[in-house]
Amino acid sequence: MKNLKTLLVVAFVALFSNVITAQIDVVDKNGLALGGYDLVSYHKNNKAMKGTATNMVKVEKATYYFATKANAKAFKANPKKYLPQCGGYCAWGVVEKDSKFSINPETFKIVDNKLYLFFNGDFNGQQVNTLDIWNKDEAKYLSMIDKKWATIKQ
Repeated sequence: MKNLKTLLVVAFVALFSNVITAQIDVVDKNGLALGGYDLVSYHKNNKAMKGTATNMVKVEKATYYFATKANAKAFKANPKKYLPQCGGYCAWGVVEKDSKFSINPETFKIVDNKLYLFFNGDFNGQQVNTLDIWNKDEAKYLSMIDKKWATIKQ
């Protein structure tokens, strides 16, 4: 019985850790943007928070969820202020690999009031957090990001 409990705990931890580091599409097949994370909370609370369908705002073909009505109202008044850079794709991937990588919405950084999102998960059997790589040479990446994004955003 003790071995069974240990096995269940290990299985739960493994399952939970995969959920934490799961990558998401910028906009899923149902139009939900960034896995339902509240874009305003990144700026306001420096925290990744899930929003709810109760507090949603549609912009173009994407639906954004917010944790509070106030956050939804703030976003609706000025979406450009809160939308992530690089269309929500991994900022490091755009600059370093000229590619659109999926992101982990809980791996982010605010720089000069701009939201940058990053890949953080399993890549070919290795844990890779591109925010760690980004932080090592952030000034270089920031100087290149607008030009790089302009060439690959289509």
